Amino acid sequence: MSKKAKASPYLKRPTDPIEIDRDRSVAGLLAKFEATSFQARNLAIAHNIWLNMLDDTCTIVLGVSGPLIPAGMRRLLAWLIRNRYVDVIITDGLTVFHDVHESLGRQHYQGSPLTAQSELQSHGIARLYDTLLSEEEVREADEWLRSFVNMQDLTRPYPTREFLNLLGHELAEIANEDGILTAAYKARIPVFCPGVTTSPLVRGIAAGRIDRKSPFLFDVIQDVVEMAHILLGSTNVGGLYFGSSLCSDFVRQAQATGTVVNARLRPLKYVVQVTLEGGAMWHPVEDADNWSRAAKELRSVTTYCDPTIALPMLVTALTQSATRQIKARRKPTFTLGRDLVMITT
Repeated sequence: MSKKAKASPYLKRPTDPIEIDRDRSVAGLLAKFEATSFQARNLAIAHNIWLNMLDDTCTIVLGVSGPLIPAGMRRLLAWLIRNRYVDVIITDGLTVFHDVHESLGRQHYQGSPLTAQSELQSHGIARLYDTLLSEEEVREADEWLRSFVNMQDLTRPYPTREFLNLLGHELAEIANEDGILTAAYKARIPVFCPGVTTSPLVRGIAAGRIDRKSPFLFDVIQDVVEMAHILLGSTNVGGLYFGSSLCSDFVRQAQATGTVVNARLRPLKYVVQVTLEGGAMWHPVEDADNWSRAAKELRSVTTYCDPTIALPMLVTALTQSATRQIKARRKPTFTLGRDLVMITT
């Protein structure tokens, strides 16, 4: 028998190998992950932090970026919004465009990353890694967006939050199934899109300006101001970030703006990050030393995992573990006209 390790304050909790249990739920599996290490344990911590957010008086900000909708996450994201597991959405233009694409009745298709690009182009097919879509349908979505923009008041700029709320309303009239924008419109929660100009979303809008001299403008500064007001009006704030650093960077700049207005702005209390990236992501604990953004009681975790794996596991687990929290949850409400007004409960 081997000698027991010398006593140390660091050697207190041994890992516990997972046993096979065919009757265990996803929430139960994540509970088992708590006794493991590496990204399995981080995923379990992410689940527990999300539960803490739901238990607390907390405005929950969901940030999603990258090709999650082409990968099949749209229905899941709409479910989160509809059932108010989140209160504010921050996303990129790529996500918005593909949400519009599917809301218009189009689809994404399974493909192979090994198929020659020239072969796909000869058939009018665009590719995102191993996912395919029709280039003709992409052009149709561009044209639909161009027509939608031309129906708006072109004498003033729009924050992306207001624009996406109007877009959600328009899509809700024709979509057979909710996506991010339609679910957010019906739930009356705001959707922000920082970095909108770096995405396919603006192709149709830009074409409208070139062809018809449409003067449509986004007011991205107003987005930051409105997000700062949300942070200022919240008792506590939790961030859930799936994908790149775009969404967390937007929140951080809104925090910095908020401190100019009110030095008593409360920092984020909870942060969950799920990403495949390394140093490009904002790490709130390390960042706190330089920016004083993190609360002393901050609970945070970064899980290095494909969001298309982690997100379904976390959401499925929450359907099994968060019933009490959802029923008792005190949620912020918003009015989403030309101006955003937040009403805390």
